[in-house]
Amino acid sequence: MTDLVAVAHGTADPAGLRVVHELVREMARRRPGLPMSLGFVDLNLPDLPSLAHRIATDADDAVMVPLLLSAGYHVYVDIAAEAARYPGRVRAAAALGPDPILVEILADRLGDLSRVDTVVLAAAGSSDPRALADCETTADLLSDRIGRPVQVGYLSGAGTRLPAVLAAASGRVAVATYLLAPGFFANHTRRLAGPHPVSPPLGPDPRLATLALQRYDAAVRSLPVLVA
Repeated sequence: MTDLVAVAHGTADPAGLRVVHELVREMARRRPGLPMSLGFVDLNLPDLPSLAHRIATDADDAVMVPLLLSAGYHVYVDIAAEAARYPGRVRAAAALGPDPILVEILADRLGDLSRVDTVVLAAAGSSDPRALADCETTADLLSDRIGRPVQVGYLSGAGTRLPAVLAAASGRVAVATYLLAPGFFANHTRRLAGPHPVSPPLGPDPRLATLALQRYDAAVRSLPVLVA
């Protein structure tokens, strides 16, 4: 059986770390018997290179599933580097987003929008334009889902920052937190949002576990079949 290696960003916030661990526990509950581990690209242990080395040594093959909402530096550099280090044994799945499941969770977190004209999607941001494109796609999908304009405001990286987007937004504005878990960026979003209502982060939500397992399954289906 192909091992699943969940890969998260990491956080210094205990509440955020609990959400990540709960997500992986939910994934394990849904797939009993599937070898599963969790590593981090930043801040927490086990770090991804050490975990990937252990998995590549102990398992026949493995799929790394990014618990990341868009595909930026960590996907294209950190995770890709570990896959390249163990060709044929460790493979990378796609990031969680963009995906309609995330849009449904965002809509649920926003709740009643009867008094909201515009939604600003608060995203962590990236220097990689591909990650920004993923966030813009999510905004378009959310706009279609809720029937209101959705603009993206970034908390870091190359995109337009959240305060500037909020200042230019028209009408009654709500902020949709496009972050997986509590932590620095979630707290920063609430500070920057001022009087505007802010939705909580996406996790914990069982639908995230479903999505992560879908990414794993898609990657497993793409693995080459070895003929003895």
